Amino acid sequence: MNTIKIHLIRHGATDANYKGEYIGCRTDLPLAPEGLNELRLLKDDIEYPEIERLYSSPMLRAKQTGAVLYPEKQIIPVEELKEYDFGSFEGKTAAELESNPDFLPWTSGKLTAPPGGEENSDFIKRVCIGFNRIVVDMVNGGYKSAAVIMHGGAIMMLLAAAGLPRRSPVEWTSENGRGYSLLVTPSLYFKSGAFEVYGII
Repeated sequence: MNTIKIHLIRHGATDANYKGEYIGCRTDLPLAPEGLNELRLLKDDIEYPEIERLYSSPMLRAKQTGAVLYPEKQIIPVEELKEYDFGSFEGKTAAELESNPDFLPWTSGKLTAPPGGEENSDFIKRVCIGFNRIVVDMVNGGYKSAAVIMHGGAIMMLLAAAGLPRRSPVEWTSENGRGYSLLVTPSLYFKSGAFEVYGII
């Protein structure tokens, strides 16, 4: 049975990552100098998978990561893979939001979107649509391997929605520059929407 390998890799660190700020699709930050250096050291330390195709969130931090890890590959942007819209929580830390009456309900799941932000269900749906576009493109082109540079929240939600084994989003966290390897069997994926998570990067 024909299968394809897709490697989801979280982008390198930004200044906001070091500060613990919620940064989503509203702020197009570059990688921090320290994050860029850490990414280069990581590339020397671990063996990133060989790939035929390189897809990425259209955001700068993701595209910069792709250029560092796979400089010889053309980056194919996938609009739906942008990070979550944090609404009025954008650019703030958890400590800064402690007194916000909407923050605790949102973190506990009682509120499904930050004020002015994205519904969780809409976020999951668009990320899954973006991933499906990648699978279709690979099948149509006869490609067997790809890397996808994504955001931490997008990886968590995609794997919680479609990854096997089934796990909650918080069980699919990844450090900057790290991620997960997927085995996709197109005939089964297009029927069930599911794929196997077989490795950690």
